[in-house]
Amino acid sequence: MTVLTRAQRRREEQKTGPFWWAGQVLSWLALFIVLCLLAVMVVIPRLGGATAYTVLTGSMRPDFPPGRLVVVKPVPVEAIEAGDVLTYQLESGEPGVVTHRVVSVASSLSGERQFVLRGDANNTDDAPIVAEQVRGKLWYSLPWLGYLNSALSASQRTWLTWLAIGGLLSYSLVMFTGAWREHRGKKAS
Repeated sequence: MTVLTRAQRRREEQKTGPFWWAGQVLSWLALFIVLCLLAVMVVIPRLGGATAYTVLTGSMRPDFPPGRLVVVKPVPVEAIEAGDVLTYQLESGEPGVVTHRVVSVASSLSGERQFVLRGDANNTDDAPIVAEQVRGKLWYSLPWLGYLNSALSASQRTWLTWLAIGGLLSYSLVMFTGAWREHRGKKAS
């Protein structure tokens, strides 16, 4: 029979008390939330060859209000049809982009496909664009995460991703070490 000292009993009771359980639940919940955010904002778009953008204006209300994160994926030009939501460059080769809905698809006299787009909340169509301006078709979108996406630069997102990975590995190491010590302590008793 193993006899525990008062301090050992107190430590054992602390590991099963309501505050210990609340701490465990909150730490796992925080871990889950961080992993989900990293997945939907960084990992899934990168693995899928997509790009995340933030909706900055109200031109796509009510479905895509400002602050919404939209993830767009390149698609073949032939797959684009009326009703699709596209992100396109305002001027070919320039960084400024707009996310609007395709109103119509047409061909120029030279046979090049052209797309007419319009914001859902706008009354007028945008100027026709050509295939080279299309950055991608909407893959998925998430509310409010655009604010976080806008607040962080690409290098900051990369550093935060590595920091989160390091933190998770450190947390795993601490948990493993604690379990190992506890197992070793029980074995010695």
